Amino acid sequence: MIICVNLKKNKTKFKLYKMKLLKNIFTLLLTVLIMSCSSSDDNVEDLTGQTGDVILKFDNGVGDQDFIFETTYSKSNNESFKLTNLKYIISNIEFTDSEGNTFMYPSEDNVFIVDEEDANAAGEIWITLNDVNAADYVSVTFGVGIDQDRFALGADGQGDFLELASEKGMMWSWATGYKFVRFDGTYSNTTLEDEALNVHMGSVGTSLDNYREITLELPNSVIVREDTSPEIHIKADLEKVWDGITTATFEEGYNQVHTSETQTPVIANNVINMFEVHHVHND
Repeated sequence: MIICVNLKKNKTKFKLYKMKLLKNIFTLLLTVLIMSCSSSDDNVEDLTGQTGDVILKFDNGVGDQDFIFETTYSKSNNESFKLTNLKYIISNIEFTDSEGNTFMYPSEDNVFIVDEEDANAAGEIWITLNDVNAADYVSVTFGVGIDQDRFALGADGQGDFLELASEKGMMWSWATGYKFVRFDGTYSNTTLEDEALNVHMGSVGTSLDNYREITLELPNSVIVREDTSPEIHIKADLEKVWDGITTATFEEGYNQVHTSETQTPVIANNVINMFEVHHVHND
């Protein structure tokens, strides 16, 4: 009889112990979960108000060759060319981050001339963008030339860029507009040698819009922070200007391209496909 009472007491104690143990385990797990959530929240980087610089490096080439002035390069149809002048207008640079948010560089400063004459010893032309919103960007978009909205601002609305474009020979006249690209040199084929080559493609006022935009996916994220200056290395393959979406042969008149409604759109569509991001540096 005594043994039976003791067994009941032991069972009751064990049950209470078990409940207390389960309660302690539950409390411990809840504490770990709360601490984990708190730690996760603490690790989220606050980028509010933070900005940094981004450098675009444009590197001109022809196929797998570096571009060098006065060097002869072969193209299709037994034609070749060499250039003494190579420049183009880049505008409306915009970045998209990993969550789909976009950052457009301020409009008044968002237009540049990439001029091979300005290249460094490595053959790169740098565009430095200051005060870009901090984020992890996965693509970059830019236009080749001047869009109609900017042109509609009139000569007075172009700011300092109008003077720069005039100095660089990237204007016809204000009524006609900007030259979006300028490639000058000579070409040769099986019957001709060192014939004049001048490709000055652009919109013609508002009657012919040859402005084009391209979006380039980045091979790895561009991490913009206040203490970093990431670099995006963009290769421009001049071979695609004439042997691109459409083959443009010099013998058929593409040695002289200016304001033609037929020729200039062909060059415009070929030009935007000459760009690719070679690599990205984050530092």
